[in-house]
Amino acid sequence: MKLDKQISELKNKFNNLNEQLMDSGNLDNKKIISINKDLSKLEPIITLSNIIEKIEKEIIGYKDILENENDEELRDIAKLELPAFEKDLETRNKELLIALLPKDDADEKNVILEIRAGTGGDEAALFAGDLYRMYERYSSLKSWQFQPMEKSETGLKGIKEAVIEIKGDGVFKYLKNESGVHRVQRIPETESGGRIHTSAATVAVLPEAEEVDVEIKDTDLRIDVYRSGGAGGQSVNTTDSAVRITHIPTNIVVTQQDERSQHKNKAKALKILRSRIYEVERLKKQQELSSSRKSQVGSGDRSERIRTYNFPQGRVSDHRINLTLYKLDQFLTGEALEEMISALSASEQADKLNQLNAQ
Repeated sequence: MKLDKQISELKNKFNNLNEQLMDSGNLDNKKIISINKDLSKLEPIITLSNIIEKIEKEIIGYKDILENENDEELRDIAKLELPAFEKDLETRNKELLIALLPKDDADEKNVILEIRAGTGGDEAALFAGDLYRMYERYSSLKSWQFQPMEKSETGLKGIKEAVIEIKGDGVFKYLKNESGVHRVQRIPETESGGRIHTSAATVAVLPEAEEVDVEIKDTDLRIDVYRSGGAGGQSVNTTDSAVRITHIPTNIVVTQQDERSQHKNKAKALKILRSRIYEVERLKKQQELSSSRKSQVGSGDRSERIRTYNFPQGRVSDHRINLTLYKLDQFLTGEALEEMISALSASEQADKLNQLNAQ
């Protein structure tokens, strides 16, 4: 079986890594950290595999008793124990399959969350503000740090654009499927005729890249500085502290003007730039690995309409997994968002399991 071969290869790798650690006197700290990281990923798989081997031996032993043993007492014990071991084996095999699923290296990273008002004018900006507060509340429920890096507001709690850094355990794993176009259907407060308007906002969830993840050469950057502009064109300060960085190879442009210090704005802009470049490369690798299939979730396509928030009906519908929750109020407070995120994660996992079984 292909799975048996895969497990055998992983066990050999696990043993080789342990042998390298035994001779750690010849290794530098960076290599030791890398080996321990690989071992921690492999250990749950090896442990499960060893448990499965023990269960399989027990099953073989009980079957042998039923086929060849004349002692009725032993046969009764075997009849009683065998179904429990077979059920346990089925459960453990499923756990092993899940453990073998390809992991996204970015899952445990912090994120850069970008929210932008799309089509719909003022209504789109108001909806972008709703999404901003939804993710802020959800972050609070998860005990994450929610730190705005850039925020362009309109009146009435609307937001044209916001960039937020979210730090915590496994943030990207939870939020990665939020990327895309979020559509809202509701009656504006200013609409006397009571007509339902449709507007949209886009969300991008980028894994926060470290310097070791993305190397950016100074020669690949064009950095422009200019005077920050506040609301209505008013000057925020009298120094040229705003920064615009263009990454020439990818033509990705990042601007940052929230800080009064040019140095701080440059540092923030580089952090966002690094994460955007990392995400481009991550998605390229993901597409190469899954070129033969089109996954329901996790595509990361920001132009894809992923969800509709219908206020008159009090519902939220995710179009990728055809799930509708009639909990709009709880959703916007972040409470019901967990239910949707869990469903998206389960769908993604099922899709990967089907691919693994089909191999």
